[in-house]
Amino acid sequence: MAAGYTVALNKVIKDNGLEILSTPRDPSQIYVTSKDVNRPGLMLTSNDRFFDPKRVQFLGLSEFGYLNSLSQEARAACFDRFFGSRPCCVIITRGLEPPAELLPAAKQYEVPVLRSNDSTSACMSALISYLGVELAERITRHGVLVEVYGEGILIVGDSGVGKSETAVELINRGHRLIADDAVEIRRVSSKSLVGTAPDNIRHFIELRGVGIINARNIFGIGAVKVTEKIDMIVRLEQWNSQKVYDRLGLENEYMEVLGIKIPVTTVPVKPGRNLAIIIETAAMNNRQKKMGYSAAKELMASLGMTEEDEDEETVLEVWH
Repeated sequence: MAAGYTVALNKVIKDNGLEILSTPRDPSQIYVTSKDVNRPGLMLTSNDRFFDPKRVQFLGLSEFGYLNSLSQEARAACFDRFFGSRPCCVIITRGLEPPAELLPAAKQYEVPVLRSNDSTSACMSALISYLGVELAERITRHGVLVEVYGEGILIVGDSGVGKSETAVELINRGHRLIADDAVEIRRVSSKSLVGTAPDNIRHFIELRGVGIINARNIFGIGAVKVTEKIDMIVRLEQWNSQKVYDRLGLENEYMEVLGIKIPVTTVPVKPGRNLAIIIETAAMNNRQKKMGYSAAKELMASLGMTEEDEDEETVLEVWH
């Protein structure tokens, strides 16, 4: 749910290329709070059951076709009832001219009226997607978010483990930075998380011994990206000789973020390990797993082993 999150109407107008026909006050002081939108056909015919005034309302050819079939008095009464419910905002699509009774009713009840040249379906689809991101449930996590071969990789780990240095090496190898240090994660659907950087630190990276650098200015605009879906989490940790690390990748580990499970790979860090290459390989391997391919299972099959033999030591002993 988007409860607690809002987006200012002036941002909605700017980001979606909408035209202002009427607004009771500065759009920066008007807020949209619902991710859902509505075509108020039933409301216009006096059926206000289940009508939600918190939703952005759309008026297109169908609505105007019905309204224009009414007498002037009936149309005025219809607008009085509709705008009297005080919807948060009304958008007229296809660049249509509003009936003479519409804007006076909107001004009377202080309802903003906007206009788009797009078709109703296209405008609604774009706004639903937009509000889904702007009003999404979100958290901020300490880490680095990079795009590697089209995969969104969230790198996490203790402070000083080498997350930012690894990100710089990945950028130098042609991949892109989304966020360093603080990653704002939004749940944009029941299956997807999207990460971005807070506006005030976007494109900046902190490198111990060097200081703050701007990745966009140093590596070019192609080295950065504003948002990216999170496909995988890579956890960096100092090498512990007492710990047994996964060597086959037969077992899948997940981390739950905002109710969504994201695959996790733990990478031990020690001198001599090229973390950038390891993360590149992990990204490509994760993509293959999503496509249904497992290198570990293919190896077992080639060694004549079955799933009952999925013991790491047994597989490695047979392999070596």
